[in-house]
Amino acid sequence: MECPHLFSEECVKINRDFVRKQKIEISAATSTSKTWRCLECASMKENWMCLNCGTVLCGRYENCHALKHSTYRNDHKICMSTINFSVFCYKCDDFIVNDTKDRRLDELRQELSSKDDDSASETSTTTSSSSSTSSGVEDPASSGKYQQELTSTSSSSDSGWEEMPLGRKLRPRKRTISSDSSENAKRKSLRKVVGLRNLGNTCFMNSVLQSLSNIHEFSCYFSALPAIETAKQKRFYHSRSLKENVDDANVVEELRKVLLNLSQGGDGSKAISPECLFLVIWKVVPQFRGHRQHDAHEFLRYMLDRLHTELQQISLPDAGGGGVNISGKTAAVVKCHTITSTENSSTSSFKGRSSIVTSVFGGTLQSEVRCLICGMESKKHDPFLDLSLDIPEKFYKECDEDNQPVCNISDCLSSFTEIEELAETELYYCSSCKCKQKSTKRFWIRRLPNVLCLHIKRFRWSNFFRTKIDLRISFPINSLDMSQFVLNNGPETRRSNSSNNVYDLAAVIVHHGNGSSCGHYTSFAINNGTWLHFNDHTVKEVPPSAVADCKPYILFYIRRDSSKNS
Repeated sequence: MECPHLFSEECVKINRDFVRKQKIEISAATSTSKTWRCLECASMKENWMCLNCGTVLCGRYENCHALKHSTYRNDHKICMSTINFSVFCYKCDDFIVNDTKDRRLDELRQELSSKDDDSASETSTTTSSSSSTSSGVEDPASSGKYQQELTSTSSSSDSGWEEMPLGRKLRPRKRTISSDSSENAKRKSLRKVVGLRNLGNTCFMNSVLQSLSNIHEFSCYFSALPAIETAKQKRFYHSRSLKENVDDANVVEELRKVLLNLSQGGDGSKAISPECLFLVIWKVVPQFRGHRQHDAHEFLRYMLDRLHTELQQISLPDAGGGGVNISGKTAAVVKCHTITSTENSSTSSFKGRSSIVTSVFGGTLQSEVRCLICGMESKKHDPFLDLSLDIPEKFYKECDEDNQPVCNISDCLSSFTEIEELAETELYYCSSCKCKQKSTKRFWIRRLPNVLCLHIKRFRWSNFFRTKIDLRISFPINSLDMSQFVLNNGPETRRSNSSNNVYDLAAVIVHHGNGSSCGHYTSFAINNGTWLHFNDHTVKEVPPSAVADCKPYILFYIRRDSSKNS
């Protein structure tokens, strides 16, 4: 949104010189690497700089000291993230997209993002108080009771610029030849993995994009596609106005760019900004407009549905030579999935032509409704892109923690496929009895997809409030056998090898927090045999045990190749 408070000189006082002087002082004091920290709790995560006084404090996902600071100080309502440089206004309670008349925010972003390699050679005799005076900014340590509690001294550490732990940067100088080569190969593969910038409560989107980018069959298809945008669409993406024609928006093209950038990676020092994709999502899905917090599963389904629709309208290359002009390996990848989608179109039950979305995530459910009076059965086949699983009630009822049973993902799948009696409000019309009768319903999986997406229903309505079931659910990282949930008496489910129903985990999305209207999304994904934790712009290698201990919200399983040993 555009914030009117930016035009007030009282809200934005610090300038580029102020930030530069603070960084020069600390660079002169020590030569080790540094990062911003909260002045209250010393946290080095999700910190914000007050644009009135320059105080650095932690955000809502830590201890909310930036919010407390703005509450105690009337004009200290606008702050800038020290990580992704987004700007938030506490008066408007929203993220800001505009700038001041003199483009002060842009200057501050440039200064915060610069490394200042030559700062150590510059003079550093200026003290904290003199730097504040020379820049025309009020001294944070001498204005207000709350600020006096935060900063009791005027040392250089009060600027919020903190040394990074030395152990994180040190590497042994002496290595054997074998370990050195393996380390170099591992470091080279991890160097290509980059994070995604948080554009303001867009962690729900980042977690989904990182998961999809590590599903090889899906991401390679989009990376192999040629550019399909037009000149009109290029103008379209650079505007936040909602007046343009939504039909011109192209989610396929912007997703292609993001997945291509993620696959190419970089040196690991910078994160990729998915802003163009986010702006297109604004246009095509109105509920995602703005910077409010949203549900990752809803975003995943809306985006997959939109991709499927757009891909049916795009002329892809085929054997007849139609569509866009591409050649070589790229054409082979696209053509392979085009043929696969055509072959699956008769069995997938999706309307229209199939696409890479239905080819990868598409499966078929069979629902069976049985009349309890005459015993007549009615069967129906429905396509699905994911399975939404309820957590059995017995696992989250109030009881002693010592006697709390452990819920497994197989328990959720069993609950999904078990027989249930329909409620009075859902009575089934029996064509034999010619009236609504009591009946039972049961789901079977008729055809499994190549990538099985399992969504766990952690949020439910209770007395007009949406609460979260924050229960740990165990799930296998390897060898999830879906055989017991698959119908075996149909032509689609006849199989020559039982390993066709065995899946291995590729990615998992986790929701951190206690409620649906607040919290944070991160994702785990396996990349070249290494498990990584994606937290917006940061990417960290983790052991498989850390993945197994998380509380999953969305799980992505890839079907194991039948040629591999189980």
